[in-house]
Amino acid sequence: MKSLSGKVAIVTGASSGIGRAIAERIAEEGAIVVVNYSKSSDQAQQVVVGIQAKGGKALAVQADMSRVVDARRLIADTIKQFNRLDILVNNAGKFMPKPLEETTEEDFDGVIALNAKGPYFAMQEAAKALKDGGRIVNISTGGTQLNFPGATAYLGSKAALEQYTKGLAQELAPKGVTVNCVSPGFTETGMMTEEYRQIGIQLSPMKRLGAPNDIADVVVFIVSEEARWLTGQTIQVGGGIVM
Repeated sequence: MKSLSGKVAIVTGASSGIGRAIAERIAEEGAIVVVNYSKSSDQAQQVVVGIQAKGGKALAVQADMSRVVDARRLIADTIKQFNRLDILVNNAGKFMPKPLEETTEEDFDGVIALNAKGPYFAMQEAAKALKDGGRIVNISTGGTQLNFPGATAYLGSKAALEQYTKGLAQELAPKGVTVNCVSPGFTETGMMTEEYRQIGIQLSPMKRLGAPNDIADVVVFIVSEEARWLTGQTIQVGGGIVM
């Protein structure tokens, strides 16, 4: 039997990049996967079709995770349709490489809303349904440890996820629900600019960028039964850039 058979999982921002890889890997392990997207309907449907072609089960659901009402609706609609929720992966996010003096209030509110506010209220809604063995995984960034200049608002929004992880791991532990955070290093996705791509290769002890599946494989372990004793942790998945 596949390790996640019978489970229902939501992966936010799953139409491309790391989110897509996570959704595909979780589906391979037997879970029904809700492929969340904000605007990329065609891409999300491609993910669903790809999963179904391999014998998996998936459904694309639109929700803008920067809007609390949408974040809550995504969780509620999933539970209504499948009568359960076992796994929430908060992956939706955006990279904003802007220095302090160029960051507008609109910029700041946007990155906080998508990277920190939406995930928080998604977890609040999910916590009502998750039972013993439930899993929450937040996707942060190794950049919170590298402390590079020119992206402080972005890094602050991701650091919030790491702090949520610690506190909510304590709150949800009595229910048997684990909460962990995965912090990718420089990873080959559409968010990667050429400047940061070159920086990532130079910093990497392995002299390469990560691939989305490098991250997805770790997430699949965290949501499995084998990771039942792992909670409240921020796991660096960056090929040794952060040690």
